[in-house]
Amino acid sequence: MQDRYQYLLLMASCLVITLPLEFVLRARVYRRWRQLVRALLPVLGIFLVWDWVGIVRGHWQYSDRYTTGILLPFGIPVEEFVFFVVVPICGVLTYEAVGTVLGRVRPAGRAGSEPGLGSAASSGFGGEVVDG
Repeated sequence: MQDRYQYLLLMASCLVITLPLEFVLRARVYRRWRQLVRALLPVLGIFLVWDWVGIVRGHWQYSDRYTTGILLPFGIPVEEFVFFVVVPICGVLTYEAVGTVLGRVRPAGRAGSEPGLGSAASSGFGGEVVDG
């Protein structure tokens, strides 16, 4: 395997590893793709600008050995864009799966009632109660 594809393979592996959360634990993230896109847009906007500024100011650079050489506008490697899509998706999948599991194990009247503990139903991403 060439070194230049390892990063993209790692990102693909992250998606494959978290994919069962969608179906086995009913995270229901991919089914609500419009909400997922709305959740991703601010992340992409902020961090792509952050990267661009870092590149322009010479704060960091990307190795030609570990990237494909495909650059998006403003000189941002495609791998960096993929990272900013994949990592939040994996995070949202995990969050929603945990909320689903917690919703199953909590007493019915207490789901999401503890301060600081959200459930999938109250997370703002899903906003719907999933019957187990």
